[in-house]
Order: sequence, then structure tokens, then C-alpha cells
Amino acid sequence: MKNYSLIIWIGLLAVAFGVAWYYGQLTRLANYVRETREELKKCSWPTWAELKGSTIVIFVAIAILGVFTMVVDNVFAALIRFIT
Repeated sequence: MKNYSLIIWIGLLAVAFGVAWYYGQLTRLANYVRETREELKKCSWPTWAELKGSTIVIFVAIAILGVFTMVVDNVFAALIRFIT
């Protein structure tokens, strides 16, 4: 029974590959990968120190946003309890 399911999956993948090839999707995918690689070569990547500094800034910003959200939520909850 397991052999039949494996054969069915291989057949479905072959059909999907054939359809993608027929409609030119594989060529489009290859062009996308090629162009993405070319663009990534043009990027300037941060140094290790810059990466650590940016990570710390993001952590601090997330903490501040979390505290702000918690305070606003508590204020609204207290306001709703006061009204009801």
C-alpha cells in the first residue's frame, strides 16, 4: 500500500512539473532567482557591531511599545469597569 502512495505522489509531482514547464513558470522562477542573486550582490551588509547595535535598538523599541500597550489596555479596562 505504501508503494502505491509513493508512486502516486511521484506522478503528481511529475504532472505539476510538466504543467509548470509547459506554461513557462520554471523559466520565470529561474529568472527570478538569477535577478535576486544579482541584486543581493549590490547590497551593503552591516558590520557585526552595526548589527548588534540595531538589534539592541529594536529590543528597546519593542519593550517600550509593549509597556505602552499594556498601560493603555489597563487604562481602557479600568474605564470600562468604571462605566459598567
